[in-house]
Amino acid sequence: MTTTRESLGSRPANRSPQRFELSDLRIDESKRRRRGAKWLRWVAAVLVAVLIFGAVEAWRGRPPLVETASARKAGSGPAAVLNASGYVTPRRRATVAAKITGRLNQVLVEEGMRVEAGQELANLDDTDARVRLSSAEAERDATRASLKDLQVNLENAQRELARAEQLRNQGISTPQAVDLARTAVESFRARIDSVEQQVHAAEARIQVARQDLENCVIRAPFSGMVVSKDAQRGEIVSPMSAGGSFTRTGIATIVDMSSLEIEVDVNESYIARVKPGQPVTAVLDAYPDWRIPARVRTIIPTADRQKATVKVRIAFDKLDARILPDMGVKVSFLDQHAKQTSAGTSILVPPEAVQQDQGQAIVFVVRENRVERRAVGLGAVKNGEQEIVAGLADGDVVVVKSPQALRDGQAVRVQQ
Repeated sequence: MTTTRESLGSRPANRSPQRFELSDLRIDESKRRRRGAKWLRWVAAVLVAVLIFGAVEAWRGRPPLVETASARKAGSGPAAVLNASGYVTPRRRATVAAKITGRLNQVLVEEGMRVEAGQELANLDDTDARVRLSSAEAERDATRASLKDLQVNLENAQRELARAEQLRNQGISTPQAVDLARTAVESFRARIDSVEQQVHAAEARIQVARQDLENCVIRAPFSGMVVSKDAQRGEIVSPMSAGGSFTRTGIATIVDMSSLEIEVDVNESYIARVKPGQPVTAVLDAYPDWRIPARVRTIIPTADRQKATVKVRIAFDKLDARILPDMGVKVSFLDQHAKQTSAGTSILVPPEAVQQDQGQAIVFVVRENRVERRAVGLGAVKNGEQEIVAGLADGDVVVVKSPQALRDGQAVRVQQ
């Protein structure tokens, strides 16, 4: 019994009781930071995924941007024998510059301002020109003052000559004294002629100084519209590009809006179809539904060997405020001798508007920013346009180009 108690209650004598320190209860800071960073990475990844998913869904749900064209009725006038494209250009356009080099003191015009011929556009610093004018006038006045002195001396010399001749006739004076008096008179006359020429030269210098002063004022060469303001007050301007980029050449560009016309390049293979005075229909890119009557003004009698084209200038029958320089324009040269075709029911659209769906020709018509799938009957291709004999009406807006396949009733955005 003693042995059992000793065996149960006995423990090694060298084993010390277990001890705990307060520092053992602290949390490892490095482990906590790692757990926090890992949690933040997970949250950021989830947010990025949500944003990407939302952007993709928003992009998928956005209506596609489509290009459109208007269907028009065929047979509404003479047939077009040739189509071309070009730009609206003015016959009179001028970049106004100063005749002399100087610093701009004032610029009196802005873009869009209407100016009249001779109107002041800008002026240069005229301090030096005024000083030169004052100097020339002072030189002329001084020369004129010396001329008066010479005239007084000439009158006195003429009196001396008269007395000398009188004394010689009385036998009192010698011929030598008369000759001396006559020489004095001729000398004063010569000096007066010289001074008068100096006065004329001073007057000429005054005119030059006045012209220099007038050259400090830049005026409009003709009536028109200011389309560009090319220099500002304080800049140096020069008729030549001296001084590099620090010197301006032009001050303002003026366009005569009454001289606007169309300039197109016609392939030399088709130039025989164009005649002076030939009627033309022009359509501005900015106003595709506006058909502008025009007429061939002239055919430039030379060809461009690089492009194999001939330049043709076309005059508008009537100008409009909507027509602006450098606008893009498409023109159709009409056959003035062709008979008027009877107005039929066929419609013309760009060939790109027609699609094939299971062997059926279709077009997509835009109505209230939605497309309507419509089957059409095709006719012939006339002057690069597809004839539609059934399914469309004059003025219908059809889709010409779309970034994706369209479906009936789909919402779209029309490119402006």
